[in-house]
Amino acid sequence: MRKVLIVGAGQSGLQLALSLLAHDYDVTVMSARTPEEIRSGKVMSTQCMFHSALQHERDHQLNLWEDETVKVEGLGVSIAGPDSSRVLDWFGPLEHYAQSVDQRVKMAAWLELVEDRGGKVVIHGVTTSDLAPLAKLYDLVVIAAGKGELVQLFDRIPERSPYTEPQRALSLAYVHGLERRPEHPDTAAVRFNIIPGVGELFMIPAYTLSGNCDILFFEGVPGGPLDCWDDRPSPQQHLDRILSLMKQFLPWEYERSKNAVLTDAKATLAGGYTPVVRNAVGKLDSGTAVLGMADVVVANDPITGQGSNNASHCAASYLDSILDRGDKPFDEEWMTTSFEKYWEYAQHVTTWTNAMLRPPPPHVLQIIGAAGEKPAVARRFANGFSDPTDFQHWLLDPAKAEKYLAEV
Repeated sequence: MRKVLIVGAGQSGLQLALSLLAHDYDVTVMSARTPEEIRSGKVMSTQCMFHSALQHERDHQLNLWEDETVKVEGLGVSIAGPDSSRVLDWFGPLEHYAQSVDQRVKMAAWLELVEDRGGKVVIHGVTTSDLAPLAKLYDLVVIAAGKGELVQLFDRIPERSPYTEPQRALSLAYVHGLERRPEHPDTAAVRFNIIPGVGELFMIPAYTLSGNCDILFFEGVPGGPLDCWDDRPSPQQHLDRILSLMKQFLPWEYERSKNAVLTDAKATLAGGYTPVVRNAVGKLDSGTAVLGMADVVVANDPITGQGSNNASHCAASYLDSILDRGDKPFDEEWMTTSFEKYWEYAQHVTTWTNAMLRPPPPHVLQIIGAAGEKPAVARRFANGFSDPTDFQHWLLDPAKAEKYLAEV
């Protein structure tokens, strides 16, 4: 039985661990926190997962909250004018629903599930010096911890990483008490509100420790009015500030949010990070090669909501590569090939996400405007969140965009 060590207990690491266990691998997961510490900790992300990523979880019976979690059935886009009026608004239905489960709920339960399904869990933080003696005990070591010292094992790839600093100041709150959009009161949807030159607000129906809720998630252009979290406000002050900014820039969204309350005392988060693509192979001082995974090697800004989706696709791709390898050694050449196979998908997410961080070019503005008049355009834009490889064919290239709009 081949032995695999996975360091990190997030979406990618735990999905890979549980899917390998289903194929009778000997799997050990190292996590810095216990399940209870994860449940009682701060929220970690926004994680709206679309159909193609959710299907990976269904394939391995990991969709434990599918029945009770609110179904996200569409994506709406609004643009604010300089006077805070709503100058554009449309809604595109998803062909298959999306869902967002608080990672405190999912990762804590999945970590427990690893042991229930025969894997080993070690609760311990890991440094590079810890890893060298451990790595000798396994056929393959996968690093799935996107934060901390271990990330430094993997070199940045400059030609795939156009940014060298964070492109947005991030801030979010999980809340109860949000009212549905009056335009589609019977349909839960992600709302994508654009404030030109200032940033974006995403409103995401989700499921948390206390049931269904909503996430208010601001992305602020650095140096602008949404870049205002360095003073680390208290959770209630944090929510009050989010609502105040909504009232100032997006009053139509504030109206249905003004009675919102935090889901719990640890339901807020602020920060930011630099988008980056890194080499997939890390080398320990002992010379042993380890394989980087998901956020460790491809970290995008969350403006396109693809973090957990990418993690799920990476875990599924790596699973296939590991199974295909059979009894052959997991050497550096295999690691590089495995990553490049995943990159065939992830490159499209990265290209799209990096483009969304820049002021939209005229052809993208033309498409967003056309979606308000042509439902087919809105539908295709919304469903691109489930299959971002589609955007290369019509959204990201001016000539292809012009051709598409002429035909639709």
